[in-house]
Amino acid sequence: MENVLIEYPKCSTCKKAKQWLEEHQAVFEDRNIKEQNPAKEELKEWHERSGLDIKRFFNTSGMLYREMQLKDKLPEMSLEEKYNLLSTDGMLVKRPILVTEKGVATGFQPEEWEKLL
Repeated sequence: MENVLIEYPKCSTCKKAKQWLEEHQAVFEDRNIKEQNPAKEELKEWHERSGLDIKRFFNTSGMLYREMQLKDKLPEMSLEEKYNLLSTDGMLVKRPILVTEKGVATGFQPEEWEKLL
């Protein structure tokens, strides 16, 4: 399995993450989340492999998240509904996401990423 970086090119954190991967000479596929939104099946697999709470996959600081008032709605939704929602728009998904053979991480935390490479 190849390492995959799911990112949004205009995001400053994503730029830092990409630069960090390049500096660490990591081989990875770069995927624009706006152009290639993760499918429900991918999100489900990543969530299960990550061991993280599903909320960590939501871009809670995003405009769309706030517009949709998801802070109030998410607690009432089933896990399946959350996967469906995340798969509708890449701007709802926390980024960057690093997917490797060893696991999945959301957001850019160099210490976590180092363990996954």
